[in-house]
Amino acid sequence: MWDLIRQNPEARKQFDEAMERDSKVISLALCDCKSVFEGLGSIVEVGSGTGTVAKIISEAFPHLKYTMLDVPYVVANLTGSENLNYVGGDMFQAIPPTDAVLMKWILHDWNVDECIKIPKNCKEATSSKGEGGKVIIIDMMINKMAEEHELIAAKLYFDMNMMAACNGQERNEKQWEKLFMEAGYRNYKIAPIFGLEVPY
Repeated sequence: MWDLIRQNPEARKQFDEAMERDSKVISLALCDCKSVFEGLGSIVEVGSGTGTVAKIISEAFPHLKYTMLDVPYVVANLTGSENLNYVGGDMFQAIPPTDAVLMKWILHDWNVDECIKIPKNCKEATSSKGEGGKVIIIDMMINKMAEEHELIAAKLYFDMNMMAACNGQERNEKQWEKLFMEAGYRNYKIAPIFGLEVPY
């Protein structure tokens, strides 16, 4: 999938537009999750795309130094502002030092072996903050015991879609916990928003 998006401008345009539309839910989520961002001086959004999420969050928290990290061909022609900065890079190699890392719909794109490299790099990026550093993940969590049939069915559809499209997966809490612990984290919290689960 990623090769197609990289090589086909029309596919890339459609993907970016889909991510931009989806990202607007963040403005609603901020009403319930503002405390997650309080006290932070800087944040790196991994896989930021064209910056829709960044603009929403930076408007809510204008003091934040916000860096958007994505592959070079995505951010090459994008222009930042006083507190918004685009950086071309590879999340599997390194993430710029920061107080917090934000990822929206990123980890479900990758299988376990690939995926674990990303939170490890996030931990390294926030290490200078010590216990105050955090990784904020906006992603899906499957909870078969506590959710209605229709919601479970939708999440399982997403799970199959991710497996077919990019060898990724949606995860239940035990799978998320295993991923976090193997990446070197000692604790995590989950906040449900709009039927989704947000680990941070």
